[in-house]
Amino acid sequence: MAKPKKTPRPRAETPKGFRDYFGAEVTHRAEMLRKIASVYHRYGFDALESSGVETVEALGKFLPDVDRPNEGVFAWQEDAEGDRPGDWLALRYDLTAPLARVYAQHRNDLPTPYRRYAMGPVWRNEKPGPGRFRQFYQCDADTVGAPSVAADAEICAMLADCLEEVGIARGDYIIRVNNRKVLNGVLEVAGLSGDDKEAERGIVLRAIDKLDRLGPEGVRALLGEGRKDESGDFTGGAGLSDLQVRQIMGFVTANNKAQERLLRVSENAGLPEELKSMFFGASTQHDADLVSVLGRYEPWAKLWNFYVLEVLYELVDDSTVGAEGVEELREISELLKSQGYHSDRIVIDPSVVRGLGYYTGPVFEAELTFEIQDEKGRTRNFGSVAGGGRYDDLVKRFTGQEVPATGVSIGVDRLLAALAMKQQASGMEVVQEGPVVVTVMDRDRMSDYQEMVAELRKEKIRAEVYLGNPKNFGNQLKYADKRNSPVAVIAGSDEFERGVVQIKDLVLGNRIAKDASHEEWKERPNQYEVSRGDWVEAVKKIIYGSG
Repeated sequence: MAKPKKTPRPRAETPKGFRDYFGAEVTHRAEMLRKIASVYHRYGFDALESSGVETVEALGKFLPDVDRPNEGVFAWQEDAEGDRPGDWLALRYDLTAPLARVYAQHRNDLPTPYRRYAMGPVWRNEKPGPGRFRQFYQCDADTVGAPSVAADAEICAMLADCLEEVGIARGDYIIRVNNRKVLNGVLEVAGLSGDDKEAERGIVLRAIDKLDRLGPEGVRALLGEGRKDESGDFTGGAGLSDLQVRQIMGFVTANNKAQERLLRVSENAGLPEELKSMFFGASTQHDADLVSVLGRYEPWAKLWNFYVLEVLYELVDDSTVGAEGVEELREISELLKSQGYHSDRIVIDPSVVRGLGYYTGPVFEAELTFEIQDEKGRTRNFGSVAGGGRYDDLVKRFTGQEVPATGVSIGVDRLLAALAMKQQASGMEVVQEGPVVVTVMDRDRMSDYQEMVAELRKEKIRAEVYLGNPKNFGNQLKYADKRNSPVAVIAGSDEFERGVVQIKDLVLGNRIAKDASHEEWKERPNQYEVSRGDWVEAVKKIIYGSG
């Protein structure tokens, strides 16, 4: 008789595109979320926690194709109920689509405008890559029901405050603002408005969205006949005329024209050296770099905003919607300046093209401007960590009525990675301090050790009793080292009888072990004896550096 096959053991591995987060990572993220939430709360936003699961119909972007949803979401179909097929459900892919459903569902009970913030994981069924996971955290704030661009300006100001609250210094970030209406005006001037031009507009939008990756010439090719990439694959273009391509590219390269006008008015007089090299160097195509540098020179940045707006007014010509978009940018700039948010933090920048197919008005993006080393050892700017804009059509799907809305989403995991890289680049070691470890020298005195750890916890000190096998004392100290403990507390029968405690300063011990001479080691012992009545204060001095 054949032996029954054994059930194979499950593989202990994280699913592809997901990852596990341990101690310090979880703590740092929770602290960052707390800080961001405090800013959102200060601006008058209320917290909302919606379901992690939505109907595919409510998500909207990924509607079913025949019998199952498109790729992009993790979806499943519920069991049928009688003759009625089961609903398709999906894990949320962002926090904005659930907000639209919540507002449409509860609008009669919510204030108008409704200002909410939400934090939590989202899931995307996409191909994972380096630093790109299928589950990640988002941290959103949105205002629903406010048509004024004052709401967009407020979001930009709040975003700047959030970045500084979590530790991004002023000068290490820039928030760029553009407007979808300006592009709509340019498309109208180029003869691409109307339902019959929807296909061409879609190609144009996708081409402009690739500006960062392909550069101006790549976008120009996609606006015309098409483009062949390095592998030889050909992507068809929009087939626009030369005049239409020039009109669209005028928008894409508006920064260049503003740069030329700023250069003429400056006549090179009084221009800071850093700006001179940017204007007169071998390459003047790095618009993002230029705007970042300009932000550090307020008088020139003010002129920059003036000339950018001037160029945009010319591009939209007699388009009503285009002129409205430029005027909204001017108003946002003025509103921000009245609150003290100048061009060293928030600038008008036509090169921002994020999600122009989705947004209906102002769009904004926060970029970190400090340099890091990528995985190949190349020096580059860290890049975008947050973005958002106005999306007045999303709630309309549910209500049939247009509801104005604007918001921002902060990529928490990217922001955490940026802070860690910044600290590492400055030579700071990113380590979370562990608990004080009360070692066990005598098994029969476990109640005494628990009493000692309770004394530390009453003083708000993170602490634990060693609960492994206490037979080998060296293993207890190795455990304390592995936990990154600042202090190990040692007390055996002899110490209890004499009313004393041994304090082992593990922070000092590690420092001594690394770079102290024998003489210094003798002068600065990292283990010493204190009375039973003074031991908690001794621990506090080590942790807090007092005394």
